[in-house]
Amino acid sequence: MSEQIRQGQAGFTDANKKIDFLTSEAAYQLADITKTVPQLESVTPRWLSRMLEWKPLDNGIFRLNKVKEGDSPLDMLNQEVGYQFIPEGFVDYETNPREYVLNSISAIVKISTQVSDIYSKPYDQSEEQLRLSVECLRERQEYEIINSSDYGLLKNAAKCQRIQPRNGYPTPDDLDELITKVWKEPSFFLAHPKAIAAFGRECTRRGVPPATVSLHGSPFISWRGIPLIPSNKMLIDGKLDTADKTGKTNILLIRTGEEKQGVIGLYQAGLPGEQSKGLSVRFMGIDNQGIGSYLLLLYSSACILSKDAVGVLENVEIGNYYDYK
Repeated sequence: MSEQIRQGQAGFTDANKKIDFLTSEAAYQLADITKTVPQLESVTPRWLSRMLEWKPLDNGIFRLNKVKEGDSPLDMLNQEVGYQFIPEGFVDYETNPREYVLNSISAIVKISTQVSDIYSKPYDQSEEQLRLSVECLRERQEYEIINSSDYGLLKNAAKCQRIQPRNGYPTPDDLDELITKVWKEPSFFLAHPKAIAAFGRECTRRGVPPATVSLHGSPFISWRGIPLIPSNKMLIDGKLDTADKTGKTNILLIRTGEEKQGVIGLYQAGLPGEQSKGLSVRFMGIDNQGIGSYLLLLYSSACILSKDAVGVLENVEIGNYYDYK
């Protein structure tokens, strides 16, 4: 009997011996368990998308009209009281303005009706599949706003708005220089979390710890009152994910808003099956194998209304560390 107790306490028994107690494996079949919805680790806060002003479009095309560049768009008269001819003229426009065509991000989600019928408690399988798929589309949307070869902020920043760090790593001096490029009401810096950490180390080294501000209920470090917003879509050495402790990236300084002639997001309004800004979810039907299909479409783009709305600190080194005694 003591041998049976010993084996029971050890959690095993021989195959030819009778088990005379309730095992945890058997009890588990009757136990209630608490479950979560599926967790997607690649989902980020997507701060950039939240902070942009979004402009709805009716026909998927946005034309950016600009005034012709010159020394003075309009001659004026400034004198004491007297009689002189007042200069005549007008403010001329560019004759070939750029047009932005909305980019489409799409996916088809397939769900077996048997799975959705039988395994939809406590969480609806179709709803969870669509929720996770929409998160993936939104992640790609923010990536394209930054890195698209057509309308991405890094690609479209003017040459005169690009600067290099003095020593490779991002210092307070470099961010001050970047502010001179976007000095008309800058909204926020955008940088990879590792670049923000590198800047924090330089501030610690100089004894000027950056202040913290709160936006959307979350804390961000700031410089000169301008928050540094983290985004893992700011690539390091051209890669989205890297485990390296060294590498080069960029830091953006952005002014947002149409009235401020900053950066705005564009999306298509009035879509069939519209779920949110520019996002459409449409049921495509069920095939002869009982597979239901949903079409997800996300139409969006971004536009820099004036060239001084975006500045770039290029080739920022993230791997500089210090040893403190």
